[in-house]
Amino acid sequence: MTRETAAPERKLPRRVTPQYLENAALHYLERFATSSANLRRVLMRKVDRSVQAHGTDREEGARWVDELIARYQRSGLLNDTAYAEMRAASLHRRGTSTRAIREKLASKGIGRDEADKALDTLDEEVDGDLNLTAALALARRRRLGPYRLPEKRAEHRDKDLAALGRAGFSYDIARRVVDAEDPDSLLDSGE
Repeated sequence: MTRETAAPERKLPRRVTPQYLENAALHYLERFATSSANLRRVLMRKVDRSVQAHGTDREEGARWVDELIARYQRSGLLNDTAYAEMRAASLHRRGTSTRAIREKLASKGIGRDEADKALDTLDEEVDGDLNLTAALALARRRRLGPYRLPEKRAEHRDKDLAALGRAGFSYDIARRVVDAEDPDSLLDSGE
């Protein structure tokens, strides 16, 4: 067979052991901040691949994962509350609406109560309305509304409103941001 037609050899997944799971978890935590539920999902994918390839007992693998996560929670290596607060603040700075922040936290396994607490903490730290400040951050990042060249603003108004709407902001907030002459005055006035 020629190089182009030869199918690449599939690498056989490793057999899961408690030590392998711990190494994989630590390696993952070195690279990413994560929630307990998301780390469980990552590790269980490894267990499931081992079950398929080696016939590993899935229940035993799940028990190893649960013990590992419980140990990391006790030691403070995994802290869902701190993760939720950090992730909510990061998303807010990027211009993510509170609705989208809740959805992204939920996709990482953060419960509604923890997400609400994270947003409450963020609300205490941020001056003004969370959604308004996030919409302004998104507008600045994407050069929408008042951050667009003055001669182009009128012709792109509807597109700017739609972009903010797709990002999860209400029409009222999108309109206030897009129609603002000076974004700083919008925050100062507290309209």
